[in-house]
Amino acid sequence: MSTTGTTGTTGTRGTRGTAIETVDDLPAIRITREFDAPPERVFDAHVDENEVVRWLGPRGLTMTVHRWDAETGGGYRYTHADDGGEYRFFGSFHEVRAPERIVQTFAFEGFRDSVCLETMTLTPLPGGRTRLVAQSLYDSFAARDAMLASGMDVGVNEGYERLDELLASR
Repeated sequence: MSTTGTTGTTGTRGTRGTAIETVDDLPAIRITREFDAPPERVFDAHVDENEVVRWLGPRGLTMTVHRWDAETGGGYRYTHADDGGEYRFFGSFHEVRAPERIVQTFAFEGFRDSVCLETMTLTPLPGGRTRLVAQSLYDSFAARDAMLASGMDVGVNEGYERLDELLASR
């Protein structure tokens, strides 16, 4: 496994040690991050529509949810917007198992020919903390590399900073 950032060289480590890594023999991205909250709380922040709106994505974007059925067999559609435009995303929840696992598809309407499969696991750590590991499997190395080049690390790092703030406020 190699750590890769948007430059494709050394890697991305955001605040609190967010690791964004490629998987050498798969067209995949793996994100690892720890939170100062128990798995139940981190899980709820991923499935509760009102909480997702408060943290998902980079600062400066407004999120509008058009559909949010965070249950096995459910789906979602949302838009992030700023002065520069709108960015639409959609997918299906394949497995939602509290408080440890979410498996979903993810698609960006601007790049509709690529759908990735995301698996997120939450592991309890001592002191009421949680380790999140999310792996996104793309249909090609080119699609994976395009995602890395898109600036997704900014959205991941700023989103997790916002999630930290949300978790600390409860």
